[in-house]
Amino acid sequence: MILVTGGAGFIGSVLVKHLNKMGREDIVIVDNLGKSEKWKNLINLSYIEYVAKDDFFGWLEVYFEEIEVVFHLGACSSTTEEDADYLYANNFQFSRDLAIFCLDNDIRFIYASSAATYGAGEMGYSDADKLTGDLKPLNMYGYSKLLIDKWVLSNGLENEVCGLRFFNVFGPNEYHKGSMKSMVYRAYYQILEKGGVKLFKSNSPKFDDGEQMRDFVYVKDVVNVILWLWKNEKVNGIFNVGTGNAKSWKQLMQGVFKAMDKPENIEFIEMPENLRNSYQNYTCADMGKLRAAGYEKEFTSLDESVRDYVQNYLAKEFPHI
Repeated sequence: MILVTGGAGFIGSVLVKHLNKMGREDIVIVDNLGKSEKWKNLINLSYIEYVAKDDFFGWLEVYFEEIEVVFHLGACSSTTEEDADYLYANNFQFSRDLAIFCLDNDIRFIYASSAATYGAGEMGYSDADKLTGDLKPLNMYGYSKLLIDKWVLSNGLENEVCGLRFFNVFGPNEYHKGSMKSMVYRAYYQILEKGGVKLFKSNSPKFDDGEQMRDFVYVKDVVNVILWLWKNEKVNGIFNVGTGNAKSWKQLMQGVFKAMDKPENIEFIEMPENLRNSYQNYTCADMGKLRAAGYEKEFTSLDESVRDYVQNYLAKEFPHI
């Protein structure tokens, strides 16, 4: 069977849906539903069991012999989370312990890292192993993800497990993420309610307002990469997962207005003080390593991705995938 941690979350639930489309329903979802709305992501999915995070390792000791692959996508993904001990335990220690268990029991292990490991991009955005030790994240979330990448490399496991540095992922099933919802989601409802959208002014003389750039990647493309890596079990290492093409926030918003058939109306507001020192003004994935490993599928264009998300999900009564 297939095990997906974070399977009720954003990327995890979309992955489960794609596995269902492939005919796989022998899936175990591990998550921490709590009082959030992410249980709604489970409604359209087929799976054999849900296991609460706190019960997971006890469950694993009993059923590990039946597991084919672990997609470890569960984590605290808030870049503004301030509890460093929680992030260390949840994002690093839990991931390390699960990796060790999988390696000891010959289970394929594919885990989520993050582009937040690159910090302000002083070292660029190359996923070359030799550069990992010099990366300087801007927040504790990024550091917690960098720790697991460093652990993999320092223990010589880069040829035995897969780590994925996700860039700015957006798309359906992110609705439970609170302040971490994508700007596509936020813009859609701002435009519906007020006819326009607000973006942060630039905090850098290098970028005009709205011209800060990110590598926006659609969640369906991210899942295609994950599934390809699963099917190509000899491919291991730490890989960027973006498009390799940076777009500005303004371009992203123009795509939303176009998808909604609304006139462009953007207002620029001051960036909150607590974000100014940890804000990434530019990210762009170097995709050479994944391409060299054999991944050939093209990534969906930004306009097409935004249009699909807006028209086929956000505009629907039940927008879950």
